[in-house]
Order: sequence, then structure tokens, then C-alpha cells
Amino acid sequence: MDKTDWQKKGAGHRQRLRDKFLELGLSGLTDSEVLELLLTLGTPRKDCKDLARAILKQFGTLAGALEASGAELQLLPGVGPKNAFALHFIHAVARRYLKQRLNQKDYLRSSSEVGDYLVHAMRDLKREVFLVILLNASHAIIDCLQISEGTLNRNTVHPREVIKLALDHHAAAMVVAHNHPSGALEPSREDRLLTRSLFLALAFAGVQLLDHLIVGMAGRPFSFADHGLMENLRQECLPLIKGT
Repeated sequence: MDKTDWQKKGAGHRQRLRDKFLELGLSGLTDSEVLELLLTLGTPRKDCKDLARAILKQFGTLAGALEASGAELQLLPGVGPKNAFALHFIHAVARRYLKQRLNQKDYLRSSSEVGDYLVHAMRDLKREVFLVILLNASHAIIDCLQISEGTLNRNTVHPREVIKLALDHHAAAMVVAHNHPSGALEPSREDRLLTRSLFLALAFAGVQLLDHLIVGMAGRPFSFADHGLMENLRQECLPLIKGT
């Protein structure tokens, strides 16, 4: 088979994958086929089938491949800067899309979508990052903002910064979230103490803390509210708040 025949065959294969997606959607493609199509964005005239399989084998899942750093990707033979750019670009686009999709949605009715965004935005981070989700009086989402970045296992968050952010955005309620780069979901003693401090500080400012979410390697974040920890805090802190 000469080069022209090979190029025609490759182009036909890529078109069949595109047609398959148009007909069946993403669920009709395997993770390997999804990666293959993404790689063709960076190298449109190259056969990316074997390369997609090699990347998937190296990183285990499609999510693992998208979350890998450019340096990690380029350690694989055949993965160049253009391929790495294509994967990183689509990951960044998905992150922005998931965030913008939340705008003005009711938090309580869209908590699963919030979880999707947080997992996509935070699961692959190498340092602890702290986010706040600002809500209005109807619990519609005003914005999702990062306020601090720490080290591998520590993050410094000052309640006064959180209060100022809430007041600047006229928020009536808030959800906070941070990641555990170790992958663990169980809240640490420091996580519990921080949640208590934020709950009290925000309550004194007239802002309700609804939940604290921890993102690890599991499919869903750990929710303080779902595990009854926020209700425990309310019962514990109510006498202090009423006593002011």
C-alpha cells in the first residue's frame, strides 16, 4: 500500500468514527475511539489509533488521559506537543462548559451537576485548592470562585476572606469545596475545624453555609451535608449564634 492509499484509508476510518458519533453520540464510541478523534485535532493527517490505545493503556481511563500533564503525555513515543495541546484544550473547554452551565441554576436541584464540575475541575490537581460557590437568597448559583491554593496536603483559608467574598457578591448562602490530592475523601480534623469556623463566621455575617464538599478520586465528592455533619454543626453552634 503506497502513501496515498494509506492516507485515503486513514481518512475513511476517521470519517467513519465521526459518522458514528453523529449517529450515536459519545456513548457510541469507546474511550479509545474518543481519544483517537481528539488526537486527530492535533495531528489531522496521522493515524492515531495505536497512539490512542497506548495512551489509554498508560493512564487507565479517558479521564486519566485528559488529566495527565503535557510532560507525562509526551513521555509516550508518538505524543508530541500538538497531541498534548489537543487533549489539554478539550479538558479546559469541558471545565469551562461545566462551570457556565451552573450559572443561575438552583443549587439544591443541581447538586449533581455541581459535583460533576468540581470533580472535573479539581480531581487531577496536585495541590490543595479551595473553592466557594456563591448563592443568592433563592439558592441560585451566582458564581464559583477559587480563593486559595496550598501545598500537597495543606491549604490556608482565612474566614475573613470568605466573608468578604460573600459580601462583595451579595451572597445569602455559600457552599465551599476543596480537593485532597491524596485521593482520600474522609474529612480530616482540620477540615472539620475549618468548616466549624466558616459556619460561625458566615452566620455572624448573615450568610448560610450549606455544605462543604471534598473532592478525591471517587466518582462523587464527600458532602458534609449528606453525612449529617452540617446539621450537627447547626445544633452545636446555634446557642453561640443566638447568644450574640
